[in-house]
Amino acid sequence: MFNWLHTYHPQPILFEIGWFRVHWYGLIMVIAILVGLWLVNRLAQQQEFAKAQWDKLVFYVLLSGLLGARLYHVFLEWTYYQEHLLDIFKVWQGGLAIHGAIIFGAAIVYLFCRRQQWSLFLVLDIMSLGIILGQAIGRWGNYFNQEIFGQPTDLPWGIFINEINRPLELMQTVYYHPTFLYESLLNLILFIILYFSFNRLIRWPGLVFSGYLVGYSIIRFSLEFLRIDHTLVVVGMRWPQIFSIFVIFLVIFAWLLRLVLPKLKKDV
Repeated sequence: MFNWLHTYHPQPILFEIGWFRVHWYGLIMVIAILVGLWLVNRLAQQQEFAKAQWDKLVFYVLLSGLLGARLYHVFLEWTYYQEHLLDIFKVWQGGLAIHGAIIFGAAIVYLFCRRQQWSLFLVLDIMSLGIILGQAIGRWGNYFNQEIFGQPTDLPWGIFINEINRPLELMQTVYYHPTFLYESLLNLILFIILYFSFNRLIRWPGLVFSGYLVGYSIIRFSLEFLRIDHTLVVVGMRWPQIFSIFVIFLVIFAWLLRLVLPKLKKDV
C-alpha cells in the first residue's frame, strides 16, 4: 500500500514561475489551517458562540500559534539560528513546533475567554479538535521537506532521503522510517476518537482538551525513540519526551485539583 513511499523522491517545491515558487510545505500548512478552521468554526456554531467574537478569537489564536510555533523551534535550535539569523524568517523551509503553538495559543484563549466570560475549557475542547486534525494533515509538509524522518530501515515503506538531508554518520544509508506518516496516522486516529466522543465528553468541559494533550503526548513520546533529528537531550532523553511527560503529569494534577478542591471546600 505504501510502496510508493519507497520509490518516490519528494521535492520541496511544487512549481515555480520565474522568481515565484510554491513550496509543498507552505501549501500543506495552509490546507491544514483551513481544514482546522472549518472544523472549529462549525463546532463553535453548534455551541452557539457569538460569531463575530469567535472570529476574533480564531484570528488571534492563529497568529499567536504560528508565532509561538516558530519561536519555540528557534529557541530549541538556537545554536544554528544564532549563526543564520535570516533563516529565522524562512518558515517555508520548515520549523514549526506544535508545543510552542499550544503554549501561545492557550494563553490567548485564556485571556480572551476571561474577557468575554466564556467557558475556557469548552473553547479549548473545540480548539483541540481543529489542532489535532491540522497536525495530521500538516505532517505531510515534513515529508516533502525531507525532515523529521526516523532511523534507517529496510521496510518496504521506508522513505528515500536525499544525501543533502541525511545525517553525516548515515550518509551511505538511503531509506529511513517515515515518522511523519506514523504521526499523521496516529493523530488522525486520535482525532476520530475525540471527534466522535465530543458530544458526550463536553459534559465535562476540558476533557476533550485533556484527551488531546495526553493522547498527543503519548504519540510524541513514543515516536521520539525513532526520530533522529537534532534536539536538546536532557538526562539521556530527547526534549520533546521530557515535555510530553511534563504535560501528562500537568493534566493529571489539574484534574485532581478540579475533583478534590470542591470536596475540600465543602468539608471546610
